[in-house]
Amino acid sequence: MSSGEEHPDLGSAASVEALGEGRYRAELPATFSIMEHPHGGFLQCVVASATLAEASTQGSAHLHVSALTTNFVNAPALGPVELTVQVRKMGRSVCFASVVMTQEGLVTLESLVTLGTLRDESPIRYQSATPFDLPPVGASPDYPESVGFGIRHAIDFQLDPATTGWWAGQRSARGEVRGWLRLKGERAWDPWSLLFAADALPPATLLLGSSGWVPTLQLTTYVRRIPRSDWLRARQWVVSIADGLVDERCEIFDDEGQLVCVASQLAMVRLPAGA
Repeated sequence: MSSGEEHPDLGSAASVEALGEGRYRAELPATFSIMEHPHGGFLQCVVASATLAEASTQGSAHLHVSALTTNFVNAPALGPVELTVQVRKMGRSVCFASVVMTQEGLVTLESLVTLGTLRDESPIRYQSATPFDLPPVGASPDYPESVGFGIRHAIDFQLDPATTGWWAGQRSARGEVRGWLRLKGERAWDPWSLLFAADALPPATLLLGSSGWVPTLQLTTYVRRIPRSDWLRARQWVVSIADGLVDERCEIFDDEGQLVCVASQLAMVRLPAGA
């Protein structure tokens, strides 16, 4: 996509077209890509769009995806894909569905989706996760230009300088990246777009000396609250690395200190010899 070309916003880019009988069509654009491959969090938004549409068609009144687990079977290319949604159960509290995305007959991902309805007025009964300190918005340098990092056109990053030594080739003893996230354009964060935010931070393995090649095998996201701020406080950290695989976790808070989203993913990783 050339620099002069208009970039679609998240809502329009992750929209789906109904084909009938639980089938939907979507288009995967370059804006929501990493190294010319569709971004995992963006793909979860596409899956959510199809699931919510099909569940509504079948009579579900649930408004939000509260849990989504995706196995990335084969990396899709940019361009058209087809999704098949099967609603497994519709209940008063939750709705369960499964989704398969294909491209030219090849399965690219499989997802299990839980739908529910989050409410602004519901109190938080318990929250052990606590927000972490960050420099104020505007006090951090801009994320550096990076070839192939398409999602920079869709999201503003203000990363904590204490976790960005890898920009200059420095390593850290701790694999953790922290920062502020804000959607560009007029759209505010909501439960649906949190599925994108949950995978938006750079891999925390970069601080440990890994290459930028960290393809996700499985991503699970829990959406817990309706966010109440434009800037979200996010951190992602490495839990363990073994046998060429990394386990990463992510927590996202709004300005009121509410834990709005958590995620975990298993990904492949390449580290230099001896690292």
